Amino acid sequence: MSATGTGTGHVVVIGAGVAGLAAAHRALARGARVTVLEAAGRVGGKLLPGEIAGLRVDLGAESMLARRPEAVGLAREVGLGDRLQPPATATASIWTRDALRPMPKGHVMGVPGTAAALSGLLSAEGLARIERDAELPPTEVGDDVAVGEYVAGRMGREVVDRLVEPLLGGVYAGDAYRLSLRSAVPQLYQAARTHDTLTAAVQALQAKAAEAGQTGPVFLGIEGGVGTLPLAVAESVRARGGEILTGTPVSELRRDGAGWRVTAGDRALRADAVVVAVPAPAAAGLLRAEAPAAATELAAVEYASMALITLAYRRADATLPEGSGFLVPPVDGRTIKAATFASQKWGWVGGEDPDLLVVRTSVGRHHETEILQRDDAGLTAIARHDLRAATGLDAEPVATRVTRWTDGLPQYPVGHHARVARVREHIAKLPGLAVCGAQYDGVGIPACVASAYAAVDQLGGDLAGVRQLTANPVQSLHGGAGE
Repeated sequence: MSATGTGTGHVVVIGAGVAGLAAAHRALARGARVTVLEAAGRVGGKLLPGEIAGLRVDLGAESMLARRPEAVGLAREVGLGDRLQPPATATASIWTRDALRPMPKGHVMGVPGTAAALSGLLSAEGLARIERDAELPPTEVGDDVAVGEYVAGRMGREVVDRLVEPLLGGVYAGDAYRLSLRSAVPQLYQAARTHDTLTAAVQALQAKAAEAGQTGPVFLGIEGGVGTLPLAVAESVRARGGEILTGTPVSELRRDGAGWRVTAGDRALRADAVVVAVPAPAAAGLLRAEAPAAATELAAVEYASMALITLAYRRADATLPEGSGFLVPPVDGRTIKAATFASQKWGWVGGEDPDLLVVRTSVGRHHETEILQRDDAGLTAIARHDLRAATGLDAEPVATRVTRWTDGLPQYPVGHHARVARVREHIAKLPGLAVCGAQYDGVGIPACVASAYAAVDQLGGDLAGVRQLTANPVQSLHGGAGE
């Protein structure tokens, strides 16, 4: 929309998660007048700062990929640069076959470059099966393929079940045998298309990374919690003249001449352009009147629910293994899927009260609903049971907190990239309309920010960002244990 490009337009952003706030931030930088409408009573979406036993903690996502520029750059722009911190330890474990085993190195999202990389984690048979990859004829990955299906076909199910699945589960709470290789691990998909074996594809990616010579941490957190990022962005948006209205659900979005009419309660806002930055079900409802085909596609996006159980202990009563925590393969039949030793992973958590120790655990995977129907006491008991079995931690916590993320994580099944392309194709027919968020090009914070920036650029007539993201989604890695 040219008005936005010249700085005279009114942009309404629907949704004040990190994607919506990043879109508002960028639109203001382009000279637009901006109004953000958020149904909830707070900003931040899945990023949520909180406290336990007087300590500041994250009750949602706790780290962000540092080797993409978007999230770190946004944090610096809104004054959080001096609070960016790498993990105090990047050593994590896999809790499998009744033992905590060191997280292997030399893999791409769990897929090894050599069988030896997984020595100590897999059985002798599992390691031997990896070697067979070199003898198999090439596998045609086509337009897309399930991560688990492809990797198991090349290297055996044990690689998937013991490492790929828990790593992907930490990001998507999904099923590796349904998740899209092209959308969930895009770099590996591209490499697999041009190499005869999966081993060669992984080694090519590793060589490329070594050649790039990237130094510094892979992930960063923020002192006080990643949940402070949206608060700082919202403060910056308001300081630059943007309006953010919480507790203001949008009920209708309609074309209005050359612009848009946005109805929220008894308010009707006239907008030159609109950015829809809400989860897929809500986006489908808003787009149904003017973009019914896009709405149908978005209504089909599935979500996984999960819960975080945060526990605080007296350090004198509790001893933990070294490292940042552990992941849990579903194949082992445990209930928790990960645990983060927050006081050991983040220096700022450990330093706030040296007498306390904080542990985060997570439960809930796609289609795993029974566990999440339990009350907070039941979930806490399960978390304590599994922590005791994994680490021997048997102390009584001084405080516990359960945070539920119902329908919190969009699923990226095979064909997800094609669905996103179709949604954007339908949206492109409506001037002054763009979409962004975790359901499109990656679930991590950098992906959401990149999606927001591309949406605002699209309003100004620049489609480069949207095309780049649609062709190359942002890989959402796992930041250690317990993301």
